[in-house]
Amino acid sequence: MKKLAVFFPGIGYTADKPLMHYSRRLAADAGFEVLVLPYAGFPQKIKGDRARMEESCKLALSQSKEMLSGTDFSEYDPILFVGKSIGTIVAAEIAAHCPFSERIHFVLYTPLEDTFSFPLGDAVTFTGDADPWVKADSIPELCEKKGIPCHVISNANHSLETGNVRTDIENLEKVMNKTRKFIRHI
Repeated sequence: MKKLAVFFPGIGYTADKPLMHYSRRLAADAGFEVLVLPYAGFPQKIKGDRARMEESCKLALSQSKEMLSGTDFSEYDPILFVGKSIGTIVAAEIAAHCPFSERIHFVLYTPLEDTFSFPLGDAVTFTGDADPWVKADSIPELCEKKGIPCHVISNANHSLETGNVRTDIENLEKVMNKTRKFIRHI
């Protein structure tokens, strides 16, 4: 069977930014067909506004379903969903309704709490302990409840960046090494 990796970017964190760019390359190097979902058209000032966040999720979900409508998931095993921020919610919801959900594995970069309202199965998570988009310690706690490995980056924000270029490059290397290891095990 063929292998498929689907990339669900964040609102402002597109598939060309470091976490998504390098994980996409890792998936391709591991023999996965790569599909990026370039959804767009989000409202402004989403952070802290639950109504706008829900509107954004619905928009990204609708666009993702449309872009995936021609994909025959029965042809693929394994399937890798890589999400960033709001993309983690969209990936989790699509997987929850996929008849081949047992084949889906997740790499979750800076997930939001709502991601964990869906079954996730085999997954790995990366979050920052200074992420203003989530409550302190909520992601590690949610991961622990679901039995999902959670890698916490010290002093890192929602882009897993600290503001120190050298530290950010070192952290990116660590995240990509763990991502590569996860992709290789599926």
